[in-house]
Amino acid sequence: MRYLRPGIGQLGTYDPRVVAFPSQAEHPVAIPDNPPRITIVVPSYNQGLFLGDTLKSIVDQQYPNLELIVVDGGSTDSTLEVIRQYESKLAWWVSEKDTGQASAINKGFQRSTGDIMAWLNSDDMLAPGALARIHRYFKANLNVQVVYGNRIVIDEAGREIGRWVLPGHSQGVLKWADFVPQETLFWKREAWDIVDSHIDESFSFAIDWDFLLRLSASGVRMAHIPAFLGLFRIHGLQKTSSQMSSTGLKEMDTIRRRELGFSPKPWCIIARIAPFLLMARWLELRYRISRRR
Repeated sequence: MRYLRPGIGQLGTYDPRVVAFPSQAEHPVAIPDNPPRITIVVPSYNQGLFLGDTLKSIVDQQYPNLELIVVDGGSTDSTLEVIRQYESKLAWWVSEKDTGQASAINKGFQRSTGDIMAWLNSDDMLAPGALARIHRYFKANLNVQVVYGNRIVIDEAGREIGRWVLPGHSQGVLKWADFVPQETLFWKREAWDIVDSHIDESFSFAIDWDFLLRLSASGVRMAHIPAFLGLFRIHGLQKTSSQMSSTGLKEMDTIRRRELGFSPKPWCIIARIAPFLLMARWLELRYRISRRR
């Protein structure tokens, strides 16, 4: 049955394969001249196994005005060794105990100066050319303050196991389900200032969904870029895998009661987002057909 459902919402839809990106010849992404500063905060805790891939995916963008910040929660694995390998590329880093992911993200952004902002978890990655695409889109769409793209799902070994091909942004659907791939999410500092310049530290799982809904409620304009901008890694220690059935469900229900005024049953959620999922499935099929030509 998993092959019949759209990739969106699933943590893998096919057997592992080598990740395939469109070649630069097919989709060239030029590095811009005099670009705005982009700040990326990487919150980390005992993810030394993956952190190197995360930082490499950012540094390899070769974006000329990058502010890269790593906030580690006092890891006891190989994290510090990895950080020191990339220390010359970092604007700032720290390794000390904190109260969780949201706290680490806020700590990093308090040090930030970028015009465009994002955080990237220490087990996820950026797709090649993502930062240039983000800059190009913001430059061409001055009235947009928040953007995100499509997602490639990878396993622990970095092999592709699924893709999320999303329809255009839907503010209505966002109140029912978080369909935005967090590792592809970027926003302008003006949007950050509008929502009081912080991530809500009362959440530990639905951090990004709460942030997105606060942005949406503030009236900022969001848009979806139809390109694969990030890679989302699935592994045993990952929060999405380990906390979904406990903390995740509780926090998502808290958000739905806040946004909708009631706690909807699973069938009700599916019914309300069904048109969005059907469009996602159609776009996914079109994408697969186009890649076979």
